[in-house]
Order: sequence, then C-alpha cells, then structure tokens
Amino acid sequence: MEDFKKLFSNFSSLKVGVIGDVMLDSYIWGHVDRISPEAPVPIILLEKKEERIGGAGNVALNCRSLGAAVSILSVSGHDKNAEELIALFHQNNIDTTYLIKSKSRVTTNKIRIISRNQQMMRLDDEMISDLSMSDEELFLQSVSAYIEKETPHVMILEDYNKGVLSERVIAEIIRLCKLKGIVTAVDPKRKHFFSYKGVDIFKPNLKEIKEALNFIGEEISLSVLQQFHKAMQAQLQHRISFITLSEKGVFYQQDNHASIFGSHLRSIADVSGAGDTVIAVAAMVYAATKNVKLMAAIANIAGGLVCEEVGTVAINAETLQKECELLIV
Repeated sequence: MEDFKKLFSNFSSLKVGVIGDVMLDSYIWGHVDRISPEAPVPIILLEKKEERIGGAGNVALNCRSLGAAVSILSVSGHDKNAEELIALFHQNNIDTTYLIKSKSRVTTNKIRIISRNQQMMRLDDEMISDLSMSDEELFLQSVSAYIEKETPHVMILEDYNKGVLSERVIAEIIRLCKLKGIVTAVDPKRKHFFSYKGVDIFKPNLKEIKEALNFIGEEISLSVLQQFHKAMQAQLQHRISFITLSEKGVFYQQDNHASIFGSHLRSIADVSGAGDTVIAVAAMVYAATKNVKLMAAIANIAGGLVCEEVGTVAINAETLQKECELLIV
C-alpha cells in the first residue's frame, strides 16, 4: 500500500518552475433581484470583490499548495494588474524573480461577475499576440538563468495561447531541460499543440486532442485513446500521454501500459482551473515517484476536488492526501 503521508511530505523537497501565460482572475460577487429598465439585462447588486491568481499562475499556486518551492516564469504587462498579481504571488511564497514586465504588453485580467454561485458574465482584458523579438530574447535569458541557477526537478509549461510560449521559446525550454535532465510537463493549447516535441508528460484535454487530430467520432474507448496516443507520439516523440476526459476521468499511456481512471462522484460547482490543478499534481507526483499510474490516480482525484468550489482555487494538500488514502488501494 502506498505511503501517502511520506509522498506528500516529500513534495516539500521539490523545486518546480512554471512557465506560461499568467493572468489575474477578478471576481465580482453580488445578487440579482430585478431586470434593468434600460435593457433586458439583470442588475447585480455588488457585495464583494476578490482577486485571485489565474492562468499559469494557478498551476504555480497548486504546486505551492502541495509544498514545493515554486518559481513563476512569464512576461506580464507593466501595469496595475501586474502589480496586484505579483503581490498575490508574494503572499503565497511564489518566487517572481524570473517574471519579466514589458511596457509593450498588458497583463491578462479575466473579470467574472457571479451571482448565486453562477457566472453571469466574463470580461477579458488581454493581449494575445506573440512576444516581440526583444521581449522573447529577454524572457529566454531569464529562463536560462533560472535553469542554470536552480536546476528544478520539473518544469511545467502551461499554454493559454496568450503569446508567451512561442515556438522558439518552447523549443529552447525543452532543449535546456533535456541538457539538465529536468522533467518536462505540458498543458497545451491548439496553436502550438505539436510544438512540444520530446517532453515527458503531455496533457491535453479530450476536446483539444480531438481538434488537433481532426477526430469526429463520438465514442471514446480505451482503444480509441490508445490510437490518439500513437498519433500524437508519431509527431511529438513524448514519453507519456495524459488526457483529461472531463466527467469520465483521465487516460494515461506510457509505452504499452495504458488505462482509464474513472472520475469519482463529486458535487460539481465550477470546472474553472481544474486543468491547472491536474497538470500541477501530475507533474509533482511523477517528479517525486516516476510512477505514471500513481500520477494519474492522484491527479484525477485532485481535479475533481477543485471542481467542488466556485472560481479558481488551488488544491488543499491535506484534503487531497485524505482522499488518496480513502480512494486509492
């Protein structure tokens, strides 16, 4: 039987670098009691406002919640949202030494308006163009300095298609990590889906992989998922496929070993940020154990747990450990 107390204790010895698009998640909470006379829209009476870490930052927050030493590597704007985001990183003991602020960009801010635990509207303030050549060069220098100085156990590439992870940046990060023997884990998006060649863990969701492979069938079985793995590996030459299947759980394959872990019964409130939690937990479990089956089982539980709360939240290590002891035999 797995010693989960020891495993979770060992997380504190891990160094994790998280690279990708950071963003500020703003929540406006209120209640609706009437419709506007000016237009057929609800009037929301403001009750409270809250700022949270989003995007790749939420992956970093999840890793930190599990006890790892975490650095965030990204390019933000040189603006008020960046200052608020950096302050949140510091409150959560996440290193921002390698976070670059650019005057030519804006910091992504997703503003969600919520009433009765339901999202009424989302406003996005963002820039999705690729980094300029000068910003890209500065960022790569920062990434190289981090890897050289810290030699992390794992690097997580979290792609939100906001411009930080360009083809050149992706290729250089993977090259540097291979030279140092650093585990690489990727949560991709469609634009650069097949750019992550040679990584250790490749974690798309089912929708993303179906789009990338132009799959139009409805039935998803173990054999179909194994075909997905084979098709991806032909282009990526990665080591492990780890596919999230929404309410159906997760699939993993390494070499000829493949399986599906079904999801556990949960009271789902909000799926926001679940993918961030899954890649963070999977990367850390794999870095600590090199056990792919255990990685998939724990990450599957973690993804379900964070869906029980409204908004983007990080996994609670104590709760996750208890659930693992209960559900994994």
